[in-house]
Amino acid sequence: MSEHAWMLSLHSVGYDYGRVAALRDITLSVQRGERVAFVGANGSGKSTLLRLMHGLIAPTHGAFARVDSVRQAMVFQRPFMLRASVRTNVLLGLWLSGVRGSSARERCAQALAHVGLSGEAERPARSLSGGQQQRLALARALALRPDLILLDEPTASLDPTAKREVEALIEDFAVQGITVLMSSHNLGQVKRLATRVIYLEHGRVLADAPTDRFFAADAPSAAVPFLKGELPW
Repeated sequence: MSEHAWMLSLHSVGYDYGRVAALRDITLSVQRGERVAFVGANGSGKSTLLRLMHGLIAPTHGAFARVDSVRQAMVFQRPFMLRASVRTNVLLGLWLSGVRGSSARERCAQALAHVGLSGEAERPARSLSGGQQQRLALARALALRPDLILLDEPTASLDPTAKREVEALIEDFAVQGITVLMSSHNLGQVKRLATRVIYLEHGRVLADAPTDRFFAADAPSAAVPFLKGELPW
């Protein structure tokens, strides 16, 4: 593997919420250009793993490394919207990242156009529909020009039209060369968007395979009960 072909690396990582082990002995790396989907039942550790990879929490055990030059952004399942306009929601993210003035205004305009929200720039962000708010969250991330984007259930609770719109944006991120890490309960979405699938159960990685292999007839044995809907609890 060439130097820095990887972006993130975890070795024997664990994370505890008090006495509860949310992640256990996770070893994996993420390569540039991958589209990785984390799947598993509620409580399996998907969101905690994404938060750890984004640096919001530190591992309780093990080692986590990130290439210093990697720019990354995260979009949550229910993104927080400021009591401000759509435009201001994007501009503030840029301001916090050190991008100001005409450069920030240009990036903001480009990002809003990219997600189809240019016409809503002066609307209060909290007045947008759920799908529009998710697109705004993606615009806020896109304006930062990330190398890596982390998405926690990006289409949960959205109607079919909004889901298609968000999926199209995620596909476009991949075309731009942005590495994508996402959690999802929608296995059809995982098949459409991911190149690699990681299955978690009780905070452990039980399967890690290319998408076509994960969903094939000879899928990793640990994932078969999950794929059949036979959850362990």
